[in-house]
Amino acid sequence: MEYRPCIDIHNGKVKQIIGESLDAEGNNAKENFVSERGADFFAKFFKKHELAGGHIIMLNSHESPYFEQTKEQAIRALKLYKGGMMIGGGITCETAGEYLYAGASHVIMTSYIFHDGMVDFDRLHEMKTVWGAARVVLDLSCKKKNGHYYVVTDRWTKMSGEEVNAGLFEKLSEYCDEFLVHAADVEGKSGGVDEELISILSEWDGIPITYAGGVSSYDDILKVKEMSRGRLNLSIGSALDLYGGPLNFETMLSYCKDV
Repeated sequence: MEYRPCIDIHNGKVKQIIGESLDAEGNNAKENFVSERGADFFAKFFKKHELAGGHIIMLNSHESPYFEQTKEQAIRALKLYKGGMMIGGGITCETAGEYLYAGASHVIMTSYIFHDGMVDFDRLHEMKTVWGAARVVLDLSCKKKNGHYYVVTDRWTKMSGEEVNAGLFEKLSEYCDEFLVHAADVEGKSGGVDEELISILSEWDGIPITYAGGVSSYDDILKVKEMSRGRLNLSIGSALDLYGGPLNFETMLSYCKDV
């Protein structure tokens, strides 16, 4: 199991927030941590530790008055750690090139590839044709409804009709290099991981999946590793001392490593 770093940028600052508290424009949210350091500091930190495959998420919409500040932070981080991090947040086929040329290893797509609550395969095909599946990560972050998990879009404010399961991964895997799944019901709350969702994700034995959401202890890290038999990669934010949390960064890395 690999640890996958994260840098969330909101209103021009690196933050850890409760994701489901974001409003539609992404301007307001409940904050767990706000850093006085820029995104490039964290990119440099992850580069020093040779940790690749992490994600930068721009949390403001393009209509937000804070978007340009957020984007500037993201671009600085990408340029500092070229090829080391992915980026997501309202990216389209037309805007993907700017971030890839700035140094992103992949662009992360969510809302752009959905239409009327379902996957838009025309847009997926367009992304694959223009940029190649090897440069695309699909974000299938989800919430539970009526006993099932459904992808949420538009900063987790809209529930789609696409259920998260091995069938969805199979259907989408030809269009991307990896999947990223935040457990939106527990993300940012440091109250423990979503075991039911982890079980569902662990059924998939294809391209990599990174799980994020709810880690609050070293035991949670072991739980994800054991439940997924090491198949899932893991992203941790608010719980790390790097972001004001209780878990020591170096110790966390040792728990994530295969032994």
